Amino acid sequence: MTLAPVGVQGLLSEPHHDGSDLHVIERPDELGGEAVVRLRLPRGTSADRVLLRYERDGEPRGVEATVDEETETDVWWRAEFPLANPVTRYRWLLSGGTAGYAWVNAVGRTAHEVADSDDFVITAGRWGPEWHLDSVVYEVFPDRFASSGLEVAPPEWAVPRGWGELPTGRGRPTPYELYGGDLRGIEQRLDHVESLNANVIYLTPFFPATSTHRYDATTFDHVDPLLGGDDALRSLADAAHARGIRLLGDITLNHTGYRHEWFERARADATAPERDFYYFDDSIPGGYESWLGHRTLPKLNWLSDELRVRFSQVLQRYLELGLDGWRIDVANMVGRYRDLDLNRDVSKWTRQQVGEALVIAEHGHDFRPDLALRGWHGVMNYSGFLRPLWTWLLRDDPDPEQQRQFWGIAVGVPRLDGAAAVAALRRFRAGVPWESVLHSWNLLDSHDTARFRTIAGTAERHLVGIGLQMTLPGVPMIFAGDELGLEGAWGEDARRTMPWGGQWDEAFVGEVRALTRLRRSLPALARGGLRFVHVAPDAIAFLRETKDERLLVLAQRTPEEISLPFDQLELLYDHDLFRIWRIR
Repeated sequence: MTLAPVGVQGLLSEPHHDGSDLHVIERPDELGGEAVVRLRLPRGTSADRVLLRYERDGEPRGVEATVDEETETDVWWRAEFPLANPVTRYRWLLSGGTAGYAWVNAVGRTAHEVADSDDFVITAGRWGPEWHLDSVVYEVFPDRFASSGLEVAPPEWAVPRGWGELPTGRGRPTPYELYGGDLRGIEQRLDHVESLNANVIYLTPFFPATSTHRYDATTFDHVDPLLGGDDALRSLADAAHARGIRLLGDITLNHTGYRHEWFERARADATAPERDFYYFDDSIPGGYESWLGHRTLPKLNWLSDELRVRFSQVLQRYLELGLDGWRIDVANMVGRYRDLDLNRDVSKWTRQQVGEALVIAEHGHDFRPDLALRGWHGVMNYSGFLRPLWTWLLRDDPDPEQQRQFWGIAVGVPRLDGAAAVAALRRFRAGVPWESVLHSWNLLDSHDTARFRTIAGTAERHLVGIGLQMTLPGVPMIFAGDELGLEGAWGEDARRTMPWGGQWDEAFVGEVRALTRLRRSLPALARGGLRFVHVAPDAIAFLRETKDERLLVLAQRTPEEISLPFDQLELLYDHDLFRIWRIR
């Protein structure tokens, strides 16, 4: 690779603003305070005037910006405006000079009128728990991670499997295959979690259910005895906390199982208080609304005040038992039914119930409207991270049968270039608070998708994906087994057991550890702003910047020589197609 002398060229000549501390100088703690923000205007672009347009009570207003600082390479413009609403949208207008007439919003510079939906967004006060920004999250599907040899008789619905057997993947036994992983098994493997520099464990559901995925809970009153019960959760939380590892639970606010005690009471007695928890309607097949038509998963009705009382007790009970937050299953569907939309209300309500704990929403589609308020702290970023990276790092020999379903679209994964991937990454950061971007999870896969190793095809490309998890804005989330290169062509196929005692690719595991260590040790990767430097079909380079630190990241899907406009670089990580430097 060739490194050109320092200079501003290409993407670095574009005006830039983001929500990081370099550009948001003051953020008021309370409504009514003044926000102070700055726009970086490189010397290659000039403007006679710079204005800031913001919204107050739904009406656009404008303030004149003034020059705040001039450097050899940039002119920094400064503007102040009041935050009268919990969420305030704003963008910049350049007028005159070489800029002509151009808007600068979260997508970039545009020479035509733009919609408010892609504006920058600012909120008053702290958005979410600070510890989360410094985290690497490790997802554990309890039944498939580790077993302590707990002696519990399997329930009638279970199909027992040997630990090393592959899951059926697609078939009648699929949701019932029981491998015997439990919470004490996880506790016994905390050394491995800690060795990966992960400091948050996200557990998929631990409630009693009629399946091994447990999204069809039969009660929220206790932890499934198959996993060790409440004592095992308390013990795991204590052991994790002793190592500085936090613990997240997984709960479904959209539905319960059809054998849940609430639903059984509701069906048995039309006058029971639980009757209002669900949507009973004789015009619907089966007589009630359910998740995507699956009658085993009746949908919850958030018009019920009593339902909120019950869930408040559930959320808080397990926080008291040792959890540090919750992941909300199918959060995009919660409270939405026909002409009723209580989703935003429920998200704000949930945050209020958990206090200082974390709330992450599962959202597989365009989450931006649901994050433009103080509700969920962030999302599992499928649309704005996983999908763009799958299209860019897709293997050279994709199997159409294996990858026929691309998260809600019945076609295979398309192969797109770096410009398309970056355009998607930018688009899904627009129109939401910067803090919600930082609090969202960068994931390459999960228990609901194919494994990224199967998508990428090689360890080299897999490592590029993990590198981008660690260096782009957001909290990285690793699905247990990704660090070993586990395969899986779709969600159920990917829920394979951890091969404890088997032969691992130690070199690959070592590179994962090196990248997670950098993510945990470099503040710019947790909170820094983002500027793209180079975007080509097969290579993407960007800066992560704070007031005290400047990092350069280069990711490639094929080997090629890249000329980047920097010298005085300190190499922090170097492995084939992925590199990280500190700019001195």
